[in-house]
Parts: sequence; C-alpha cells; structure tokens
Amino acid sequence: MAQAVEEWYKQMPIITRTYLTAAIVTTIGCSLDIISPFNLCLHPTLVVKQYQFWRLITNFLFFRKMDLDFLFHMFFLARYCKLLEENSFRGRTADFFYMLLFGATFLTGTVLVGGMIPYLSESFAKIIFLSNSLTLMMVYVWSKQNPFIHMSFLGLFTFTAAYLPWVLLGFSVFVGASAWVDLLGMIAGHAYYFLEDVYPQMTGRRPLRTPSFIKALFADEAVVVARPANVRFAPPPAEEVHQD
Repeated sequence: MAQAVEEWYKQMPIITRTYLTAAIVTTIGCSLDIISPFNLCLHPTLVVKQYQFWRLITNFLFFRKMDLDFLFHMFFLARYCKLLEENSFRGRTADFFYMLLFGATFLTGTVLVGGMIPYLSESFAKIIFLSNSLTLMMVYVWSKQNPFIHMSFLGLFTFTAAYLPWVLLGFSVFVGASAWVDLLGMIAGHAYYFLEDVYPQMTGRRPLRTPSFIKALFADEAVVVARPANVRFAPPPAEEVHQD
C-alpha cells in the first residue's frame, strides 16, 4: 500500500506534486501549532507597510482545519490539477504555471479591490485564505474543457462535468464553508477560460501569452511525432507546383 502511494506520488507532474506537498505540509503544520495561520494569511496592511510579501503566496497553501472539507479539496486539487497538467497543458509546464499565476493574481486583486467597495468590504475582509478559491478555479477550467464527461458525486446522483463547480459549491455550503470563496474561484476560472479559449477565437489575439522569462524557467520537452521509416511521399501535382 505504501509503495503504491509512493509510486502514485512520484508519477505526479512537477507543478501538481509541488503544490500538493506544500499545501499538505502547511496545513498539517498549522494543525500541530508548528506554524501560526496568522503568519500565512492575506493581510493587505502587513504586505504593504511591513513588506511581508510571502503572504501573497502562503495564503494559497493553508486549507484551514483538517476536516471533511479539507480532504475533499486535497482530492480535487490532486485530481484536477494533475489532469490539467498532464492533458490540457501536456508539454507546456510554463503555460500551466502561468495559469496558476494568473489565477492567484486575479483572486488577490479581487479581494483587495472588493475590500474597498462599500457594503462589500466587510465580506471581502473575511477572506484571508484563497487556497480553496484557486482549487475551484482549476476545477472550473477543467470542467469547461471537458463539459460532456459524465460524473457521479458520492454515488448519489450523476451529472456532466460542466456542472461540477456548482456541485462543489453546493457541497461547500452544506458543510458550512463560505460560498464567497468558491464563487471567487469560479469567477477567476471563467476569466481565464474566456481570455485563453474564447477571446482568441473571437479576435485572433491571445492576451494571456506566457512571458518568455517564465518559459525560460521550465525546460519542457518538445512533443515529437515520429515518421515511419522507409516512407516516401509523392511530389505535389504539377499544377500546384507552378501555380502562382
């Protein structure tokens, strides 16, 4: 059993394995009082005035108390982060990292701006950890790219993948988690999906092109399609050769 888990862990792609490991270690550390959640949370004043910039990252690593909601989020993080990295972003680790960076930036900016809007500031001020939101963003992007896959939730009912984020939102509300947190993740996921998949088809422009300095951080191997040996291709017709 332990060997099977170890093999499963080693087969995870690099981004998924790194994020999952950091999230589990951080959450366990907080549960054992080794780490204080207050030192990890998103606190705009401490970030700006005391330069505690690590909070911009660590607030995505803590998944609150280790309960049923934590186990579900770890499962969905491991599953859908892995599915995205191995399929939609296969051979494009830099693009996948950029997607997560976009999501983290979008979520952080939304919370900071929302905290300055009257009547909404109180609700946004309570959102100090965005780990669940980032997980829901990945689930949302995957569901948009695979909308017709049939799924089952705990064996209770079946649905297509397009409704998966809404099912998880309902489950979060059922276990007493904040609906705002999951909604923010869905909004971030839709923003990425629109800018990456819909908008380029409408305009021919791709606003979320991964910067070259991020590509330089990851040595992705090019996907090469081998051509069968001893295969000759016929020359094009004469009219195509001389056609202007």
